[in-house]
Amino acid sequence: MNEKIKFLWKFLTYDIWRITESEVTRTKFSLYNIIKTLYVCVNQFGKDRVANKASALTYSTLLAIVPILAILFAIARGFGFANLMESQVRHGFGGVSNTTEVLLQFVDSYLSQTKSGVFIGVGLVLLLWTVVNLTSNIERTFNLIWQVKKPRSMYRKITDYFSMFLLLPILIVISGGLTIFMSTALKEMDNFVVLAPILKFLVRLIPFVLTWFMFTGLYIFMPNTKVKFRHALIAGILAGTAHQAFQFLYIGSQLWVSRYNTIYGSFAAIPMFLLWLQISWTICLFGAELTYAGQNVQNFSFDKDTRNISRRYGDFISILIMSLIAKRFVSNKKPYTAEEISEESHIPIRLTNQTLYQLQEINMIHEVVTDNKSEDITYQPSIDVNQLSVALLLDKIDTYGSEDFKVDKEEAFLNQWGTLLDSREQYYKDAGQKLLKDL
Repeated sequence: MNEKIKFLWKFLTYDIWRITESEVTRTKFSLYNIIKTLYVCVNQFGKDRVANKASALTYSTLLAIVPILAILFAIARGFGFANLMESQVRHGFGGVSNTTEVLLQFVDSYLSQTKSGVFIGVGLVLLLWTVVNLTSNIERTFNLIWQVKKPRSMYRKITDYFSMFLLLPILIVISGGLTIFMSTALKEMDNFVVLAPILKFLVRLIPFVLTWFMFTGLYIFMPNTKVKFRHALIAGILAGTAHQAFQFLYIGSQLWVSRYNTIYGSFAAIPMFLLWLQISWTICLFGAELTYAGQNVQNFSFDKDTRNISRRYGDFISILIMSLIAKRFVSNKKPYTAEEISEESHIPIRLTNQTLYQLQEINMIHEVVTDNKSEDITYQPSIDVNQLSVALLLDKIDTYGSEDFKVDKEEAFLNQWGTLLDSREQYYKDAGQKLLKDL
């Protein structure tokens, strides 16, 4: 039994990541991809400490929920659908409960202060800061999951975020109106034995569909990177279904809620609301991890081997990639993308990206965008290809990084340092002045 468990664990953590598409059937490779995606998702969920990030977002949401709802209700009242908005908010926060009542009271108080003029000046700045701070925290968390280092600019944050808040009440009203329309149509269709069950199913499906698209939009919109719709939709459906199931359990466990009420009294709304926020954010971030894992699962192929690559093989990959880029430049063809280099040479994409990053750091190549429509990043040589030799590349790799330490290589360890330099010089001499474009 132990041997079987060890074999299975080795297969999941090592063997499965070395299987390429050409080695198995398409069906089996697709199954392996699903297994790898789930493994990466669960593994990254722990590594990224998503539970802690959900707690941080819970705090930020608690701070910003009243101002955000105030904005949404102000827009809704301006268009004349405040009652429908209130109904949707009650349903979204777990039905009619102390939590929703307390929140709506806070929102009414907030809006009444706005009408009285007390809100002008500092209050307006505080409102804007609270909204931008929450959405920035959400974007930062999604960027960490996606390993994106560059966030949106402040201009894009303001324009993108407030565009979202202007559209949100309209979408909420459309969803509420659609539910009412379907419910009304259902009453008129009771006499039709065949269509009535179908319409009932569709009415019950509406909250699920809206939640699916809400999560899908969040996974596409929030990270400051390009997210493919297919992966976001799959994660959105799974996360949205889990969230609706949690909503059902949360609303249905009235006995548990009543016990909280007997302990905390009217204060019970706060711990219950915090619980709802914490679990909701955990489900949401798990879906974000699933989207990232699904889109980038190929990056984890040969992961252990890539992290333990030998110095010799690393130099070989650098020479190989550099020669491909130089040859493509000489032939005056469209430059390579990382995916094209990986596919053509059968180099794992993660190792390809890692090598390309190193070659950029030593100023051997640079990124270019040749097609404004696709915006694919390609790579061109940064040095004249007629001077781009193997010896130059190896020397650049060897000397990249800091050598400013307090080890005495001038006197005490001159012999060791000199031996290294002499061996390197001979190494480069043996490599000769072969140009990378001629390999």
